[in-house]
Amino acid sequence: MLTVSRIAQRFGLSRSTLLYYDRIGLLSPSGRSPGDYRLYSQADCDRLEQIRQLHQTGLSLKKIAEILDGKDSTSRRLLKQRLADLNQEINQLRQQQQTIVTLLGDPHLIPSTRIMTEDQWVAILDAAGLDKAGRLRWHQEFERHAPEAHQDFLESLGFSAPEIKRIRSASRT
Repeated sequence: MLTVSRIAQRFGLSRSTLLYYDRIGLLSPSGRSPGDYRLYSQADCDRLEQIRQLHQTGLSLKKIAEILDGKDSTSRRLLKQRLADLNQEINQLRQQQQTIVTLLGDPHLIPSTRIMTEDQWVAILDAAGLDKAGRLRWHQEFERHAPEAHQDFLESLGFSAPEIKRIRSASRT
């Protein structure tokens, strides 16, 4: 059994964080010492490790508690929703990058942002020997194997929603 100070040290957390977790019911100690100090078991340490992993995903403590105290289906649903939220946030950040590069008027900044433009991508595919028909086959395979990633990729190139819809529709035929 570990005291608050020991478990805090072991996991690189502050004592106040552990006391807060106890207060909100996220991580309660398994026992108390004769002097009424909190004592944490190996099972508590395992739960704290799960809390740390889930916290790294950006989930709120409330959602983490739902996952740990809920059913496996709750866990999967919340994690899938977080993943969808992250994909949307990443797309919004890419759009912000593109807007900043445009406002600065310096296309030399594009490589530092990891933005890939449509022209760059077409040039790469052309250099790889793919003509227009080959690029269509490439899109068809992308759409067939990873439709959501295909959507994200097209968004990252800065295509408009109608253009993405057109490309994806053509890729399904």
